[in-house]
Amino acid sequence: MNPTAAELDLFLLEHLDDYIAETSELCAQPSVSATGEGVLACAGLVEIMFERRQFAVNKIPTDGNPIIVARLGGASPRTLLFYNHYDVQPPEPLELWTTPPFQPTVRDGALYARGAIDDKGELIARLAAVDAVRALHGGPLPCGITFVVEGEEEIGSPHIAQFVRDHKELLACHGAIWEQGYVDAGGRPINTLGVRGILAVQLTVRTMSLDAHSGGAHMLPSAAWRLVRVLDSLKGPDERIRIPGFYDSALPPSALDEQLFEAMPDPEAELRAEYGVREFVGGLRGKDLERAVFSPTCNIQGITTGYQGGGMKTVIPHEATVKIDFRLVPEQDPDDIFAKLRAHLDAQGFADVELTRLGAMWPVRVSADDPLVKLCIRTGEEVYGKPALVEPLVGGSSPVYAFAKPLGGIPVIRPGVGHYAGRTHAPDEHMLIENFANAARHIARIVEEFGSL
Repeated sequence: MNPTAAELDLFLLEHLDDYIAETSELCAQPSVSATGEGVLACAGLVEIMFERRQFAVNKIPTDGNPIIVARLGGASPRTLLFYNHYDVQPPEPLELWTTPPFQPTVRDGALYARGAIDDKGELIARLAAVDAVRALHGGPLPCGITFVVEGEEEIGSPHIAQFVRDHKELLACHGAIWEQGYVDAGGRPINTLGVRGILAVQLTVRTMSLDAHSGGAHMLPSAAWRLVRVLDSLKGPDERIRIPGFYDSALPPSALDEQLFEAMPDPEAELRAEYGVREFVGGLRGKDLERAVFSPTCNIQGITTGYQGGGMKTVIPHEATVKIDFRLVPEQDPDDIFAKLRAHLDAQGFADVELTRLGAMWPVRVSADDPLVKLCIRTGEEVYGKPALVEPLVGGSSPVYAFAKPLGGIPVIRPGVGHYAGRTHAPDEHMLIENFANAARHIARIVEEFGSL
């Protein structure tokens, strides 16, 4: 006999303290992929957590950090895949943490630690949901379960796409729950239908073999000024990107997207309060701030050139570099944009500029009418007691592209433990314990029904 939603909820409530302790155990193990600190030890701990539950576990090496695949069979031929990652962002600046980042601390109804939300709390909430369904069935799960837990998400998942291509049979599934989900400031579950792609590059300009005295600025070329002119060629004051053909494949929002945007709350006041914004890009206001996610971007991450210490140093910089990311909307291809960027630089007289590709991800969307999306929305509204929000597209990017298309165009949903003020990637990252419980309840309902979807 299938368990009721109330029975699933009761199981999770009775075991909530145990799952928060397990999350703390995982968060106490550093796993900073940017530096390598603790990463292999954390992979081993994740492996143990699956073995405790008698999953079939494979820790598979890559050219980077190992990827853990853990599987359980089910009564239905359908399989639900969970993607998570065990690596975390660097914890610095350490002085801004109230308690040490790898010393998990519960206070004011929240668990504070690096990784509490991104992504260790998410992983344990999903394990809790599977535990509940499994325990109450007393036999096979209603669907197969596959977990994929990687250790390089925070450095751009450089090996995940090849990993998926190499292990498609092992990862075969009919839908996926992605790494992170959120509720908004009003406690409403957010359902995201898509993510933007990204192309990250570095441009390097060299005009001389070494820095020179600025008294020679009337005759010696400055790399800094040349880089400024390169950047001016990429984007105008109207925010339009000047690379020929850049917008050719970019899809605008559909009529349904416009309806979904209209149903979303106005984010302006919250954004002003959080970031101290005086004026938004292009003078945007109200719900147009959300709609603008369909506008591709060219963002300067950072510029390095010349002297930047205290006081003054009268030099002409011989070298200048800039790191840039382009956020891409559906149907834009990072490979195509990279080629167009190189062609643009050459055509503008900047053939000498060294162009280095730092990373790329492709945009991915799922239909609002997909049965898994509808299941996520319906069960989320049951758990949170509030209407769900549906976002047509979010501004960030994700390695979801590496799974969705190679595995047959599977639908992807994102229920989870996050909240709008969780300080993900920042000091004092924290997960609300209430949100953990609700995420586990939500996912348990999805697992319970997925086999017959």
